[in-house]
Amino acid sequence: MNDSNSRLITSRSEFQASLKDAFAMVAESGVSEIWLCDENFADWPLNEPEVVGLLARWSLSHRRCNVLSLDFGVLQQRHPRWVQWRRERAHVVHCMTPDESGGSHVPSLLFAPGVVSVRLADRLRYRGRLTAAADDTARMRDEVGAIFQRSVEAFPASTLGL
Repeated sequence: MNDSNSRLITSRSEFQASLKDAFAMVAESGVSEIWLCDENFADWPLNEPEVVGLLARWSLSHRRCNVLSLDFGVLQQRHPRWVQWRRERAHVVHCMTPDESGGSHVPSLLFAPGVVSVRLADRLRYRGRLTAAADDTARMRDEVGAIFQRSVEAFPASTLGL
């Protein structure tokens, strides 16, 4: 990152690289909570062994990964490594989807309070920012927390059949 602890994102490849950098910062920092939010996670590098390895390194029993999405079907299809990681760590990963009162907007972002955030402001042109500024993560926590409160559990770690 540059001197102001921030880096602009101007392409899909920069978005994915920024997410990988953020996952590395999360694993190294040992932060207790992370948030992953996207409409469907189609463009996230969640199936890459490097990313799943970083998440595995981060995910101890006292950690919490909050995942918010409108459609977990795309995530299941495109990111089987992440899905397996999620199954193995059901005690850490909490998946939610907005209820009817929560609306249909889910921002595209990853943030770890006090450590790092990646926000994609323009999904069509892949414009966004990676930043380590604490005030940015506090704003994101407020925004996503409000949506999370009006959400319901989704994407169970396993499905039980009779």
